Amino acid sequence: MGNLHSYTLCPCPSPTVKSPNPDAAERALQHALRRLLAPLARLAVARGVPFAVVEEMLKHGFVQAARDAQHTKGQRDVSRVATATGLTRREVTRLSQDQPTAAAERPSPATQIFTRWRSDRRLRDRRGRPRSLPRQGPAPSFEALAQSVTRDVHPRSLLEQLCRLGLARHDAEADTVELVQDAFVPRDDQARMFAFLGQNVGDHLAAGVANVLGEERRHFEQAVFADGLSDASIAAAKKLVNAQWRSLTAAIVPELDALIEGDRQAAEADPSRRAERRLRVGLYSYDEPVADAGLKED
Repeated sequence: MGNLHSYTLCPCPSPTVKSPNPDAAERALQHALRRLLAPLARLAVARGVPFAVVEEMLKHGFVQAARDAQHTKGQRDVSRVATATGLTRREVTRLSQDQPTAAAERPSPATQIFTRWRSDRRLRDRRGRPRSLPRQGPAPSFEALAQSVTRDVHPRSLLEQLCRLGLARHDAEADTVELVQDAFVPRDDQARMFAFLGQNVGDHLAAGVANVLGEERRHFEQAVFADGLSDASIAAAKKLVNAQWRSLTAAIVPELDALIEGDRQAAEADPSRRAERRLRVGLYSYDEPVADAGLKED
């Protein structure tokens, strides 16, 4: 018989509060870490990234996490970081002198065009599907859509990029443009796909970790789990998930656009009201044979 339930990640008790079963909590933590690391190991092996490279990244992460937890910087905290991470003082010093530079996460114009095209009511037909647009001219047109996103890149260049990624098609005879994908999945651009992987999964994991550590800022992190399903039922469930994502996107993107514009105008009127926070909202599904998973939801 199958099971169906939902759950959300709640904050862990304060570190000063003793757990009624610390051994069970430690085992659960190690089990969770194994589950988190297994997909990373699979990706590294599949792409030929040796363990030493990943180990170096993990060391950098440990040093940074220890410093963030202690709110300290500089050489004076080497001993405390070494104690917190289990690394030697020499390693901590070396890693501190070779900190990687974090790349700024900025959505590409192509991503923004695709998202706005799929969510803007003015760019959808009566059945809610993205309309075919004339390439040039006043709105609604691809040219107007592209210029509403950015004027730093010519609409022709953006159209070529969308076509190259397999997301849009240009009918040269009619001089119209149409979307040909339901989701932004640039399969022929591995660099972009890896970037999406790091950004989406990284933020999801960061939200869950912040919640279970009981940090002040809480994040929405919920899921529904079901087993005892046939292949046909999985296919039906995926259609339902896709439909719900389209509905969520159509509802939330215009609202977020309005919030962004409101914050921009407020910052122009009062420079002290700077809008410097970012938000990522996602939805995912995953399925596999229960026997292969070897795991059971508690």
